[in-house]
This record gives sequence, C-alpha cells and structure tokens, in this order.
Amino acid sequence: MSKPSFVYVTYIKTTAEKVWKALTDGEATRQYWFNHRNASDWKVGSEWRHEDYDDPKTVDVVGTVVESDRPRRLVVTWADPTEAKNPAKISRLTYDIMEDGDLVRLTVTHADLEQGSDMEKGVTSGWPVVLSSLKTMLETGKPLPAMFAREKGEWKKRRFATVG
Repeated sequence: MSKPSFVYVTYIKTTAEKVWKALTDGEATRQYWFNHRNASDWKVGSEWRHEDYDDPKTVDVVGTVVESDRPRRLVVTWADPTEAKNPAKISRLTYDIMEDGDLVRLTVTHADLEQGSDMEKGVTSGWPVVLSSLKTMLETGKPLPAMFAREKGEWKKRRFATVG
C-alpha cells in the first residue's frame, strides 16, 4: 500500500534563482516561514534542519539533502527530530522549480506521508500557507502576516481559526 502525497503548485512572478534562494537561505526563510530558518550547506548527503530563527536549539524538522540541482530541483527527507531514526516516519519533499520568462512554476511534492498522522495533517494545512507567504514575499517584498505562532512550545493558529 502506497503512502499519501501532498502536491502544491504555484506560479510566481520572479526568477528560479530567487525561488531557490528563498527556499535555502535562512534569512529569507525567516521572513515567510514563521521566524524559522532552513539550515544546511545544501550539498547531497548533508543534514538540513528547520529551526527556530531566534533559538536554533528548537528544531521542528530534520532531514538529509537527497538531490540538489540549483536552481531547478531540491529533494530532502523530512522527519520530526524525535522520529528521524524510524524509516516509517520519514517523508520526502521535492521542490521542482521551472522558469519560463519572468514566471516560475514551483511544484512542491511532499511524499511518503503516514496516513492520518500529525505530520500529514501539518503538511496539508501548512504548505498552502507557507507557499502563499513565499509567493507574496517574492512578488511584493513582504510576506503574509503570521498565520501561526508558538505559544508555550505549541503551535497555535492566529488567523482563520476553525469555527466550532
């Protein structure tokens, strides 16, 4: 039985190089990804971490760089740090970046998700917000206002909360 995948496609008026930088540069990710940085040297086989910008010891996701073809494709593994040694809990994230003139098609495929897991729920609700903020930042210079905030170690919705 195959594991579920989540695919999100967006079109951004920018260049492939600017998308790549926004995905891999800690200063850029901080702006659109709720004060987090993606930290790595982005070489195949290297570790990467999705960490709190102000407290790098707070790490939400870890993985390994599987493929790095700047500025066209980046593939990483993705896991909760407490489950990173369990192959059944590791998913795979692929960014495909295709430039056509002054437009980029960014396809994000998050595969091998554990059906019904907290990770699957977080991925399917989180990617649209993060990628919308990325698109807005690259096109306007400013990301969307924060949709989530960490309160006492837990993520809380700040906008568009579910109505009872």
